[in-house]
Amino acid sequence: MSAKQALDAAVYRNLDLVKIAPQAQPPVCKIMDYGKYRFEQQKREKEARKNQKIIEIKEVQLSLNIDTHDFETKANHARRFLQAGNKVKVSIRFRGREMAHPERGIEIMQRFAEMCAELATVEKEAKLEGRNMLMFLAAKPAKK
Repeated sequence: MSAKQALDAAVYRNLDLVKIAPQAQPPVCKIMDYGKYRFEQQKREKEARKNQKIIEIKEVQLSLNIDTHDFETKANHARRFLQAGNKVKVSIRFRGREMAHPERGIEIMQRFAEMCAELATVEKEAKLEGRNMLMFLAAKPAKK
């Protein structure tokens, strides 16, 4: 039908004439309550946002000559982050002559991964990037 007839039909029914496919020849239109449609669409989007879980990346910074108690404290922080469902970025910053001993950094990272092994899996292995060594841990999926 013509655009004028369609608009008259929509006005007669107290509804809106909405173009569904304006690029088609001839354009495809639908008679509907557009306000109600937008409200329901927003309601669905809000429900979808409510159900999704946002995963944050928390960072734990270590040093090459970290003491055992400090190391355990940092590992406990990482465990708490993992239990909350977040990912953990573990980093070591090498300073000065420490750059000559990247193997010590790898040992510390492996010890850290072992301490968090029951809660986490290593998502990205320890790797030296410039003066920083980075490793990413992800929480293991919850057992049902």
